Amino acid sequence: MGRLDGQHALVTAAGDGIGRAIAIALAAEGAHVIATSRREDKLKTLISLGIAEVAGMDVADDHAIATKLSTVDELDILINCAGIVKSDTVETCSTSELTHVMSLNLFGAYHVTKAALPAMVRTGGGSIINIASIISSLRGAPERFSYATSKGAVIGMTKSIATDFAHCGVRCNAICPGTIETPSLRQRISDADQPEQERQKYLARHPLGSLGSPEQVAALAVHLASDEAGFTTGQTFIMDGGWTA
Repeated sequence: MGRLDGQHALVTAAGDGIGRAIAIALAAEGAHVIATSRREDKLKTLISLGIAEVAGMDVADDHAIATKLSTVDELDILINCAGIVKSDTVETCSTSELTHVMSLNLFGAYHVTKAALPAMVRTGGGSIINIASIISSLRGAPERFSYATSKGAVIGMTKSIATDFAHCGVRCNAICPGTIETPSLRQRISDADQPEQERQKYLARHPLGSLGSPEQVAALAVHLASDEAGFTTGQTFIMDGGWTA
């Protein structure tokens, strides 16, 4: 029997990377998983991997979110994974660019959580897991102004939700990864003028000498979603290969 048998979960940005790994891991533990992504075509292969439902959903579209969540009667686990990384500083980032990053990284999680909470509260609680980042209110990194700003706000949001809804049995925690080997990261490395040097730059951040994997993040998410973490809420979980040690 799986640790999450009978649980209903919704995962955003499940088309690839961390979101995909979490959706697969939750399903492997017995959860009924609804995998969502702005790119619905990326979700098709998940059905053969044990995912119960797939649905196109853009976290920047609060109306679409409300429409989708209104059809969900039971929800025990919510994974807010959607996000975007931009290269910028406070000097180079325009207001419109900052607004765009915040709309995906912060407001996306806000809208999905707000729409999902009634189902959780109605059935006696649940677990919300926000994918934040070590690059946030925890530490800075070069040319990650808008990203760090948005992910720092996600940590603040996590603690606020945990405080306000603990009495309803809703737990809310944040996972703060370091550099994870995702398609998005591989694309950024490939796009660099000197890809191998770019990869070495990322590796050098982490004393363990390697990058993290989406499956490692997924393993922590499964734990936080399960009853094993039933006394854990409002926390930030750092997994960064020793970057902040």
